[in-house]
Amino acid sequence: MRVVHLTHDMEAIGRRSSPAEAIDAARERRDRTYDPDLADLFVAHGSRMFEQLDGMDPWEAVLDLEPEPRRTLEGAGLDAALTVAADFIDLKSPYRAGHSRRCAQLGADAGRAYGATEHEIGALRRAALLHEFGTTAIPNSILDKRGPLTRAELDRVQLHPMLTEQMLGRSAALAELNLVAAAHHEKADGSGYHKGLRADATERTGRLLAAVDVYVGLTTERADRPAFSADDAATELRQLASRGVLERAAVDAVLAAAGHQNVRGSAQRVPRPGGLSHREVEVLRLAAMGLTTREIADRLFISPKTADHHIQHVYTKIEVSTRAAAALWAMQHELVS
Repeated sequence: MRVVHLTHDMEAIGRRSSPAEAIDAARERRDRTYDPDLADLFVAHGSRMFEQLDGMDPWEAVLDLEPEPRRTLEGAGLDAALTVAADFIDLKSPYRAGHSRRCAQLGADAGRAYGATEHEIGALRRAALLHEFGTTAIPNSILDKRGPLTRAELDRVQLHPMLTEQMLGRSAALAELNLVAAAHHEKADGSGYHKGLRADATERTGRLLAAVDVYVGLTTERADRPAFSADDAATELRQLASRGVLERAAVDAVLAAAGHQNVRGSAQRVPRPGGLSHREVEVLRLAAMGLTTREIADRLFISPKTADHHIQHVYTKIEVSTRAAAALWAMQHELVS
């Protein structure tokens, strides 16, 4: 991490100012900010490192460093790796924890109701795991903003499908997912982004992922609004379908997969892994969303001391010691929504 700390800053300073200023910064901060030995190495060799960067493609350079024998992931191994990538992406914002996993699962379930083939469902699930890659370039000041976005901020958000497309396009094995992954904000009437494609210009599983993304997004708390109830989200999707914004067949499949054909009000047993109590699951969900102990207490109408007591019990039961690890555990066990 000390190496990453130094090189991260040096690359940024060298790109924004000059390599000479980066070297000066390493020299000046060697005792206060950076590991002195690493700073000295950079001062001695930094100029050559920047020259190497000018003449290489970092993507190809990293791939060339992969040890032999090189391993190609496929099947369940590839799915597991993509799930790890999805979790990493979603951990960027507490309001997005578990988003990609939920989209992947609901997309696969909806795909069957939609009449998709098993091959299409498998590709849809993988695309759903990776569709938010581009959000890594959106600042948290925008993702976690509690008020409405400015036009400039909205423009930044609307770039993320394009960035997803560019990232997946660097890998021949993942580029084929782009027709679905990068189209998750396209709308059937052409009002979406980033290409403004109409329904007849998109893959049908892409139209399904668009409906899935809306449903999952609505039923998740965001920085600027509470989560919609499942019934209110279903009403919103039906209205979007009636206006031609989302494809009707895709909406019907998503709502069927989400259980909206069941009798309203029927109780479903919520699994509680890790031996957690119902209250501990509530506390864990709120902690995974980034709420402070005080905010958790206020949300659940309990004292901060009681909230902290529950948090410590949760940590002990699931064998973690940090909020980030607890959030990841909650995502892996599908406790965040």
